[in-house]
Amino acid sequence: MLFIALGVSLAYGQSEPEELNAILKDEILSPAVAEFQIRQYLVNRAAEPPRVPPTAQEWASEAARLRRRLLEDVAFHGWPKEWVNAGPQFEEAGVIETASGYRIRKLRYEIVPGFYSAALLYEPEHLSGKIPAILNVNGHVGPLGKAVEYKQKRCINYAKHGILALNLEWFSFGELAKRGNEHWFGAHLDLVGANELGLFILEMRKGLDYLYNHPNVDRNRIGMTGLSGGGWQTITLTALDERVKASNPVAGFSSIRARLEAKRYGDMGDIEQSATDSLLGSDFSHLVALVAPRPILLTYNAEDDCCFRAGLVKPLVYEAIQHFFRLYGKEDVFEWHENRDPATHNYQLDNRLADYRFFSKQFGLSLIDNEEHVAPEIKSYDELVVGLPEDNLTILSLAQKLGREITRPPVPSDPSAQAAWSKTERAKLAEVVRYKPVGIEHLWSVATTKSKDVQTTSYLFQMSNGLTASGVWVRSILQSSDMAPVTIVLDDNGREAGAAAVSDRVNRGEQVLALDLMFTGSSWKDTQPYQFAQILDGFGDRPVGMEAAQLSRIARWARERAGLASVRLEAGGIRTQVAALVAAALDPALFSTIKVRNGMHSLSYVLDLPVRFEQAPELFCLDLYKDFDIDRLEALAAPAKVTVAKYFEIPEK
Repeated sequence: MLFIALGVSLAYGQSEPEELNAILKDEILSPAVAEFQIRQYLVNRAAEPPRVPPTAQEWASEAARLRRRLLEDVAFHGWPKEWVNAGPQFEEAGVIETASGYRIRKLRYEIVPGFYSAALLYEPEHLSGKIPAILNVNGHVGPLGKAVEYKQKRCINYAKHGILALNLEWFSFGELAKRGNEHWFGAHLDLVGANELGLFILEMRKGLDYLYNHPNVDRNRIGMTGLSGGGWQTITLTALDERVKASNPVAGFSSIRARLEAKRYGDMGDIEQSATDSLLGSDFSHLVALVAPRPILLTYNAEDDCCFRAGLVKPLVYEAIQHFFRLYGKEDVFEWHENRDPATHNYQLDNRLADYRFFSKQFGLSLIDNEEHVAPEIKSYDELVVGLPEDNLTILSLAQKLGREITRPPVPSDPSAQAAWSKTERAKLAEVVRYKPVGIEHLWSVATTKSKDVQTTSYLFQMSNGLTASGVWVRSILQSSDMAPVTIVLDDNGREAGAAAVSDRVNRGEQVLALDLMFTGSSWKDTQPYQFAQILDGFGDRPVGMEAAQLSRIARWARERAGLASVRLEAGGIRTQVAALVAAALDPALFSTIKVRNGMHSLSYVLDLPVRFEQAPELFCLDLYKDFDIDRLEALAAPAKVTVAKYFEIPEK
């Protein structure tokens, strides 16, 4: 930590924003320490590998419970049951005949109403009887999407050896490469009450439905594989849907602990890979255990230059899970392949040959040990285009559509009815934001200045959960006393961005605490707080609730320090606006007045602009907009008076 005391020359009797700015922007908590604290907090929350029960029957019972929870309580939270339970709707959009023993059928299918994806079915030329099938899913392959070279080679080779291969497109790539399909827009689904994981599962599960219902597919020989994000899809669907009988996820996941500890090689992944509540009490090691006793090959790369280095992954997702396969006497179907050529993030020939050997063995086929005559048959992107509707929904437009359909009962006008409503709504809000009060474990006085008429003290608030906030207490020596009114100033862009507001209140004779809550201010300037926010959501925390808890406790400290009944609050920006309103709604006597600068009328602003998850991660709290909006939070904050000095507006398109 770097603590520096600065003295500045302030005009006698008055504070000036420019002069205060030098103090307010001074580093109290270094970014390196802030990042270490959040990593430590998360590591302590990460689930340990599952406990091995005495018998296979006990694990089967526990596995069924865990699958149910992850599907019903997590992934499909908020999704219409008719969408979740809808059967596969595929239509053929063309056929590519080859002279090489297989054909390619172009398929278009519905994920949810109005939202379609594309697929290619590589089909052996002489199709008869029941044969194996493999579901092939994409990773982050860029514009080529399902046409990427190594995926085509794999599907062609499967078909040449008598295996049906279904090649799915993936959000944000290939034919789904629209801005609104960027994975981070999954957070907007959370905001309107539909867990983002549900959409990703529906998109890939439809492919499994198609194969399962295909008249020529042997249901006992359905496999699945994919690289990177495709590896994540593979372990997720294999774990949660027992119709997948064998799988090979390639370089697609690790335990969360390994991601957090191995900073350089611990890529946090996209938002769906740590979806809200999906890591609460379980981890990817649990997903691997859920596969037992079905065959699985875990493929990793020795010097992966993306994310999941084999040596860092192996202890918690392979070695720790071998015992679960032993429960069934199936140690031999749990395999590990470590690629050393080229050893980077890949699904090239060495990894494909390992894949062919694995599926040949598990599906009772003659050994597939080569890719002869496959490379010349690679087709261009344009040749493989299926075609999707012009008005096809995207992840973002689906969230916007769901948001427009939200209705809420009005706030009661009758005082007695409003009191009962407030009590019920506060309890609901506390649950939505997973509110957990925190204490101040230690208050660090780290710097002080006294120049002309202005005195400042810089504080580090070490909270009882191991995380911190930082602030600067400012007052006029001549115009205010230790008993003067107190204003807390927050700003989305950090303490220094609130310098004008701080100066204004000091010049009115008030004491001011310029406060940076977690994830705001200079302590996070060199980090990516949204990466940690998504993991917090996955663990069942809610960053906005954590920020509100910090604010509430520090506001009580400020109130007690000055001997006041309540304090005044100013928030600059939509992030601190919502954190402040949540804190006030849950503790309405704490603040006398709340003033918002650069706020929003409604959380619909976040959907319609759209605000990106990376810009304001705490706003994308599951169910927040479904159950609440700015007006309802303001009503719950009463008797505190809420005023907004300036609103952000959606620019006309």
